[in-house]
Amino acid sequence: MYSTTFPTALGDFALVWTDRGVRRVLLPGNEAIAVEKRLAEIGAQPADPPRTISAVLDRIEDYAEGEAVDFSETALDLDGIPAFHRRCYDILLTVARGSTTTYGDMARQLGDVGLSRAVGQAMGANPIPLIIPCHRVLAARGGAGGFSAPGGTATKRVMLALEGVSLGTPPGQMQFAF
Repeated sequence: MYSTTFPTALGDFALVWTDRGVRRVLLPGNEAIAVEKRLAEIGAQPADPPRTISAVLDRIEDYAEGEAVDFSETALDLDGIPAFHRRCYDILLTVARGSTTTYGDMARQLGDVGLSRAVGQAMGANPIPLIIPCHRVLAARGGAGGFSAPGGTATKRVMLALEGVSLGTPPGQMQFAF
């Protein structure tokens, strides 16, 4: 497993890959030392990215600048990911930029609305956020739901805003129109 960190308009990302494809994305928000520690824990060795991975880095940089990008051709390495999580991620990969779904809608697509919490757990365990766009999954009635990346739901809101999706005013804040 190999890794690189790179700056974007949103902060420093880290990308981990194997010969099969992207294995992990670490979103911005953690201190550099924490990122280095996490990469070491999973056995990712720093390396210069090959051309295919460099293209992914370029798309992430473009995304961070607000450009519409397409990750659909990105090779993913989901080795070791539980089958249920893979099914969730397969559904999620069909949710286009600027669109959202809910935990309940995904659970229904999986055949049982009672799986909503399990869908949420799969989203929280997503090793490749942004490329597998778990930020596009909302709670019932359009609430932000959770987000396990650094910055929590504030990060989710920023990512959605880059895609033209507004969730309204965050709880506890008011907007004044003067």
